[in-house]
Amino acid sequence: MSTLKERLRADLTTAMKARDELRTSTLRLALAAVKEAEVSGKTAHELSEAEVEKVLNREVSKRREASEAYAAAGRAEQATREGAEGDVLADYLPKRLGDDELAAIVEKALADGDFAGPRAIGPAMKAVQAVVAGRADGAKVAALVKARLAA
Repeated sequence: MSTLKERLRADLTTAMKARDELRTSTLRLALAAVKEAEVSGKTAHELSEAEVEKVLNREVSKRREASEAYAAAGRAEQATREGAEGDVLADYLPKRLGDDELAAIVEKALADGDFAGPRAIGPAMKAVQAVVAGRADGAKVAALVKARLAA
């Protein structure tokens, strides 16, 4: 079992004992998403640490999108709740890269791979994503890579 999954379970128990409703419900949903990912597909399997992180990243993105949608619809209370759930889950993920760090990683990966021109966007994205490994938003990475290769 991955250590992240064990940590989620242990923190769920702690949150339940502390009667922290937000944390309890958020961790239950996260563990349910992990379990769903484990049993999806042709055969059930135990998720690796990286796969659990990927599931949590997806859940954080869902919460951010829902928060924005609720805010746009004028439902501030729901937007705040979704944002708080996203913050709880984000605590379990690696620290996000800053804009300067991300730009430096993109520059280095493009220089190392000797990518040039718009046709190299696909392979360049693959190289950058391997280094970034879920620590930055994919859309932000894609925008940086496209801007750099189009110039």
